[in-house]
Amino acid sequence: MANPNLQLYSPTPRVTLRLTRRARILGSLVLAALALAGMPTSHAQTSTAASPLSDADSAVVQARDVFGSRDKNQAARLAQLQQAVAGHPLAAWVDYWALRSRLGEAQQPELTAFSKRWPSTYVEDRLRNDWLLELGRRQDWDNFRTERALFRMNDDRDVQCYTLLLQHRDGLDVRDAARSAWHSQRSASDGCTLMGQTLVRAKVLSQADAWQEMRFSAESNRKSAALAAAEVISPALEKMVASLWANPTRFLARRLSTGTLRAHDLDLLAVIRGAASDPEATADLIEKRVGTRFSAEQLATAWAHVAKNAAIKHDPDAAEYARRAWQVWDRAHKAGVQPPWSEDVLSWHVRAGLRESGNNNQRWRLVLRAIDAMPDSALQAASSRPQGWSAALRPDDRDGTWVYWKARGTLALAPSGLRGDEQRNAAQAWLTALSAHPGFYGQLAGADLKLPFSLPAALAPLTEAERSPVSALPGLNRALLLFKLGLRSEAVREWNYTLIGMNTRQLLAAAQLACDNAVWDRCINTSERTDGDIDIVQRFPLPLRGHLVDAATSENLEPAVLFGLIRQESRFIMDARSHVGASGLMQLMPATARWTAKKIGLDYKRDMINDPEVNLRLGSAYLRRLLDDFDGSLALAAAAYNAGPGRSRRWREGPVLESAAWVETIPFNETRDYVKKVLSNTVTYNALLGEPLKTLPARLGPTIGPRAPGAREPDEELP
Repeated sequence: MANPNLQLYSPTPRVTLRLTRRARILGSLVLAALALAGMPTSHAQTSTAASPLSDADSAVVQARDVFGSRDKNQAARLAQLQQAVAGHPLAAWVDYWALRSRLGEAQQPELTAFSKRWPSTYVEDRLRNDWLLELGRRQDWDNFRTERALFRMNDDRDVQCYTLLLQHRDGLDVRDAARSAWHSQRSASDGCTLMGQTLVRAKVLSQADAWQEMRFSAESNRKSAALAAAEVISPALEKMVASLWANPTRFLARRLSTGTLRAHDLDLLAVIRGAASDPEATADLIEKRVGTRFSAEQLATAWAHVAKNAAIKHDPDAAEYARRAWQVWDRAHKAGVQPPWSEDVLSWHVRAGLRESGNNNQRWRLVLRAIDAMPDSALQAASSRPQGWSAALRPDDRDGTWVYWKARGTLALAPSGLRGDEQRNAAQAWLTALSAHPGFYGQLAGADLKLPFSLPAALAPLTEAERSPVSALPGLNRALLLFKLGLRSEAVREWNYTLIGMNTRQLLAAAQLACDNAVWDRCINTSERTDGDIDIVQRFPLPLRGHLVDAATSENLEPAVLFGLIRQESRFIMDARSHVGASGLMQLMPATARWTAKKIGLDYKRDMINDPEVNLRLGSAYLRRLLDDFDGSLALAAAAYNAGPGRSRRWREGPVLESAAWVETIPFNETRDYVKKVLSNTVTYNALLGEPLKTLPARLGPTIGPRAPGAREPDEELP
C-alpha cells in the first residue's frame, strides 16, 4: 500500500486552512465516530464540513472544563454530566474526572468498582496511580499492596518510593534501590521524603546518604528536597541549610567555632550553591578561605562544581578548574575509583574541555576522563552493528553524544603507528555503530568516516493484516476522538498508554494510523519508538507541503530548513501553544509576531497568530532576518530562534571553536537539543524533498566564533 506521505501534494484550499480550531474539531467528528465503530479510516480524508457537536460530545468537553475549574459545586456538576455521557465512547473519562475530584474522601470499594467498570483502560490505570499516592499518604499498606500489583504504567517516582518503603516493612533489602530513588527525585515529594526519613532512622540509609541527597539537591536547585533531607538528620540542620541557601557567600564568611565534619559538609553545600551564581568568586573563596576546611574528597567536589558552573557561563578557566578537581581526587584515591559526582557535573567537564581551543592532548584527556567516569559508561565496541545502532549507546545517551566525543578523543590521543591501532580500531567501531543513528551525532559520525549520506532503507510495507487490528484498538480510537474534541493532553496520554507492550510492526501500524488522521506529533513520536527500525517517511512527514514551500520560497529559504525547524518547534500541530506563550506551527511569541508583521507590512491582529498561512509567513520572515544577522549560520540562527538573538550573540564570543563543539557547549539544555535536531532534521528533509544535498558538516561550517572584524553590526532590533 502506498504511503500517503509519498503522494504528490495536492494543495489544501485556503479556506480550509483558515478554519477555526473548533471548526476543525467539528468537521472531524464524523470520521472519529466511524473509527470508534470499527470502520477503516486509513484512506479517509478529514472532512471540511463542520458538523454540530452532539449533546454527549459537548458534555465531555464541559466535564473536562469543570474538572479543571475551582467550582465549589464541582462534584455535583460532574455527577450530572456523568449521566449525560452514558454510553459515549469517552464516558470513562467523565467517570474518572468525577471520582478524581473527590479522591481524598473516596474509599477502596469505590476504586474497585471503577476498575470493574473500565478494565484495561488508561483511565483505570491513571486512577490507580492517583489512588496509590493517596493510599501511601494514608499509609494504608494492605490496599496499597493489592493495587500496586495491578499497576501497569509503573512510572511514578513517588509510587516507587512508597513501594520500597512497603518492601522494607516486609523485611526486604531495599538499600540500593531506595538510595537511587531518593537521589533521582526532581523535588521533595511525600513518598520519597517519607521513605528517606524512615530508612535513615532505621539505619538502612545512612546520614551520608542524606548528605549526598542534600548535595544533589543543591546542585539542581531543589530547595525543598534539600531541606527535607536535612530535616531527616535534625531540625537544627534544616535551619542551617535554609540559611546557606539564602546567602551562601555570607554563610562561608562566618567564623567557625568548631571543626566538625558537619560544618565542613555545610560549607560544601554553600560552595555548590555559590558556584551556581558566581563560580569565579566561589573559586576565590575556596583558595583563600574555605579550601583548608575540606577533606580531599570534599575539596575535589567543590572544584568540580565550580568547573561545571564556569563551563555553563563559558568561563575560559572552566577546564582548569575541572583539572584541579580531578587532580585532587586522584591524589587521594586509587586508580579507577570514580567520584560520586552527578552526570550533569561530568557532562560540563567534557564541555569545558571541548571549549578549549586547539587539538591539544590535555583537552582530550579531560574529555575522556569525564566521560569514563559517567555511570554505565562502558561502550560496546563491536565493529559491526547486527543489533542496530542503539546497541552501541548507553541507556542514558540515546543520541550518542558521549559515544561520539569518546571516539573523537580516543582518535586524538591514539599513539602513532602500530601502538595506536587498538585505540583507533575501537574508535572507528564506535563511529560506525553510531553512524546508523539518524540524528546529529549519527550524521557527524558518518561524515567523519567519509560515508555518503543516505536515508535508511525502506521497511517492508505494512499489510492490512498488520494494520487492521491496531486501527481497531479502542484506546487509539478514544485518543483520536479526544484529539478531535480538542482535549490534547488527555488524547496524548490515552494514545501513549495504548502503545505499551507493542512490538515494532504494531508501533509502525499505530504511527501510520496517526499519520492518516493528520495527528502528526503522534505519527512522529510513535514511529520514533521503533528504535533501529526506521520508517523515515513516518518520522519526517511533509504536511502542508505546498504552503511551506511557498513560504520558504518567498523568503529565499530552503524548504528543508523550514520543515526541519517546524518539526522541532510544533511537530506540525497548527494550534500548538507553549508554556511561555509561543503559538502555531512556528511557535511565534506574540511580540515577535507583531514586530515581524510590522517589518513586512502585514495588517496583523493577535488572533491571526494560529492561522497557518499567517504563522508560516511571519515565522519564515523572522527566520530569514535571523539568518541574515548571523551571516547565514543555521546553528546560530536556530539558537537565536529558540533562546533569543542576544543570547546567541553572547554564546559565539570567546575562542573560535569547531562548530560541533560550539553546539555541544550551548549553555541551555533545551536550546542545545533544539539546535542539534533542527540541523539534523534539515539534512533529512533535504534528502526527502529531493533537493541538492547539503550535509550536516556543510551546514555547520568548520568553525563558529566572534563576528569577523569589519562585519556589519548586529541588528539590535531583532526580538
